[in-house]
Amino acid sequence: MSGTITKVSGPLVVATGLADANVSDVVRVGSQRLIGEILQMKGDSASIQVYEETSGLGPGAAVETTGTPLSVELGPGLLTNIYDGIQRPLTEIRDATGDTIARGVEVPSLNRKKVWEFTAVAKAGDTVQPGDVLGTVQETNAIVHKIMVPPGVSGVIGSISGGRYTVEEAVAVVKDPKGGEHPVTMIQRWPVRVARPYKHKYMPSRPMNSGQRVIDTLFPIAKGGTAAVPGPFGSGKTVVQHQLAKWSDVDIVVYIGCGERGNEMTDVLMEFPELKDPRSGESLMQRTVLIANTSDMPVAAREASIYTGITIAEYFRDMGYDVAVLADSTSRWAEALREMSGRLEEMPGEEGYPAYLASRLAQYYERAGVVECLGSDSRQGSITAIGAVSPPGGDTSEPVSQSTMRIVKVFWGLDSSLAYARHFPAINWLTSYSLYVDTLKDWYDSQFPGFMALRDKAMAILQEEESLNEIVKLVGRDSLSAADQMTLETAKMLREDFLQQNAFMDEDAYSSYDKQFRLLGLIIRYDELCRDAMAKGADLNALFAIPARERIGRAKMILPGTYETEYGEIEKQMRKQIADLTAGGEDQ
Repeated sequence: MSGTITKVSGPLVVATGLADANVSDVVRVGSQRLIGEILQMKGDSASIQVYEETSGLGPGAAVETTGTPLSVELGPGLLTNIYDGIQRPLTEIRDATGDTIARGVEVPSLNRKKVWEFTAVAKAGDTVQPGDVLGTVQETNAIVHKIMVPPGVSGVIGSISGGRYTVEEAVAVVKDPKGGEHPVTMIQRWPVRVARPYKHKYMPSRPMNSGQRVIDTLFPIAKGGTAAVPGPFGSGKTVVQHQLAKWSDVDIVVYIGCGERGNEMTDVLMEFPELKDPRSGESLMQRTVLIANTSDMPVAAREASIYTGITIAEYFRDMGYDVAVLADSTSRWAEALREMSGRLEEMPGEEGYPAYLASRLAQYYERAGVVECLGSDSRQGSITAIGAVSPPGGDTSEPVSQSTMRIVKVFWGLDSSLAYARHFPAINWLTSYSLYVDTLKDWYDSQFPGFMALRDKAMAILQEEESLNEIVKLVGRDSLSAADQMTLETAKMLREDFLQQNAFMDEDAYSSYDKQFRLLGLIIRYDELCRDAMAKGADLNALFAIPARERIGRAKMILPGTYETEYGEIEKQMRKQIADLTAGGEDQ
């Protein structure tokens, strides 16, 4: 069915003669067949957002509807790939058209010529239901891709055989109870705005190890949880996202560069292929899908990129994998919503954002979680959704930040003053919070008894430091009691020796839970031993000057595999030196 353009307003096109079209249908616009999606229908008039540059397009041009909603292709070949916001493979487009991407180019999302080795795990005669695994493909050295029965198909397998296939060739045939035959290929298509089905959703109960001490110890996020990373320009949002993508203990990473600067996305594209995955030793790209929709690309495609990313994540979740979706940033996505809403002449809400901003954000974050996947084998998968927020001027009272904070359960508030002081990650421990602390307590207690007690003690010291700093500004540090000066010293150790990390040093870029537990234990025990020694008359300055104090400061640089022994030696030395001061110390 085709219509005619009557109005062009930037990425918004209005066309008539589309009475039989539906909202969310994908259309092809003009002679260049630009990709668009119908946002509104009024009679036979359709308002269309076009995902490509509309310059040169004018009234009278033809619009052709495909009759299908905006969908993604799911199958082998997703990993290691780089897509734009509507899942066009950028590498293949560059190979076909050169470095400058032509408008209206049509390239399939998954390579139709590449042959994959399919290994059947089901057999003819088996009764299958949606989600059952028919076979596997070794997509990368790190990830086994499971070929599943698509939703809506069930019955008995009529035929299935292993071998070498392209994604379009049928690997099995399923006969339904009515006698109909359904060829099953390795490719599935799914509308991006519709969440993929599952059996049951569970409360998250396992933490996601990010390797960042301020996150894992103070403000943990659960696998299947949601988090926001708000902060002003230059505070390190993108760096935090990069660190999470590199080190998080998830099986798959989907990184969405949504409206951010092109040079930041370039850093990702250049770094990730060279980084070694700590889990497999292979390139990090082997378990990563990148969606690049930078600020210089069409604004309407930003709105789609978030849904494209979360749908790809749901597909891998359905295989039983733990997936992390990193969106950088949802503010740029919200700005795209605001622009399209303005062009549609909708009634604006706060600061010009559409009234449905909060519900759209909720629809995105609600697709995260831990679920029991479809299928008869009771496998579980999870999606952890982490979105960066870029409030203008760092003001988190603006609508995107406030709407996000009402939805997510972890808030990592970045502080520009910490960033300017070269304290990274620049997560402010006084404004951040995690609502998963109580949920994850059982896991921490079972794996690292005493971890949560150390964490609570550290938080109390950092909060007390803030109160003491107000007094210090008025009367100076020397007027404080010895106990309060000890609090300030311990807080300084926590900030500089524990919370601060150097992403450019291999020894410090990543910390396991075990290392975090031991390092935090060293600092807290130093505090406890010093307080005990002061009660027995030891000199405070002498306690601050013991040689073990310097070793504690360097302890975070100890290599994995040796820190268990070295931390034990540091603690032994620390205990002896403090005991010596207590026994015959300088106060006597």
